[in-house]
Amino acid sequence: MYVEINGDKREGSHTTMNTVLAVDDEEINLELIENYLNEADIDTVSVNRGDKALEILHEAPSSFSAILLDRMMPGIDGIEVLSQIKADEKISHIPVIIQTASVGKENMLEGLNAGAHYYVTKPYDNQTLVTIVTAAIRDYRSYTGLNDTLTQSAVTMKLMDKGFFSFKSINEGRKLASLLANTCPNPDNVKLGLTELMVNAIEHGNLGISYDEKSRLNARDEWESEIARRLALPSNKNKNVSINFSRNKKEITFLIVDEGEGFDWTPYMKISPNRLLDSHGRGIAIANSISFDQINYLGKGNQVCMTIRL
Repeated sequence: MYVEINGDKREGSHTTMNTVLAVDDEEINLELIENYLNEADIDTVSVNRGDKALEILHEAPSSFSAILLDRMMPGIDGIEVLSQIKADEKISHIPVIIQTASVGKENMLEGLNAGAHYYVTKPYDNQTLVTIVTAAIRDYRSYTGLNDTLTQSAVTMKLMDKGFFSFKSINEGRKLASLLANTCPNPDNVKLGLTELMVNAIEHGNLGISYDEKSRLNARDEWESEIARRLALPSNKNKNVSINFSRNKKEITFLIVDEGEGFDWTPYMKISPNRLLDSHGRGIAIANSISFDQINYLGKGNQVCMTIRL
């Protein structure tokens, strides 16, 4: 179907929490995206230029849960659109998936450094596209569900200088990350990094889900159900992740400790070209680059200390 805005016809459907804004100057690509996503019960609104995408986002900033953005377009290209999205507080938290026919390392890193969390390449693979878009929507739902908690707790949390917390589930970890982020300058960036590292401590630490296992679970949209299943196992019922918070005049530190067997963290501290097209695996690198001034893994890798300089 088509919706008309300021005289422009834009292909799409009604906007819901499962609505993706698709931006591509090729009509056939937009048709493919819509067909693939509609089969997965994901609605799309499609536009063929970057300026139109920005216009519709500014008109309805809360209508989209992900953006599928072509990198190469006439007029305003995808990187410039991405930069403007990330500079606008009202829409900066919507996950942006860059789509491109170019798979060069430098081009991909440019998009990721500009704020894109995902990448897909043309021609489209149906399963890969749906997996990545579904993961992006899930991340955005988690973010929006915690906004009220953030607003209510911001003032109180800035009074805290020390604290010790423990949690078991992904949901508890996300809520706690949102709460603790309010103790810091740039709480949105800190929340992103804390959430990634706290979720890692549960899924890869306490529950022992490997990188390859998560890839398969994401592809089948079974990640959440597998987390719930493993949390209920007798061997995991008493496992906790702890986090220590400390603040002085010079810095804020967080120490996350899980009960897992540890891992080799060194390949994940920077974004690797080998994982650019995966549906996950960039959380530690993102936290290291935009959330904290320093990240140090300790011991066997089941402890991580993050520092923010004041």
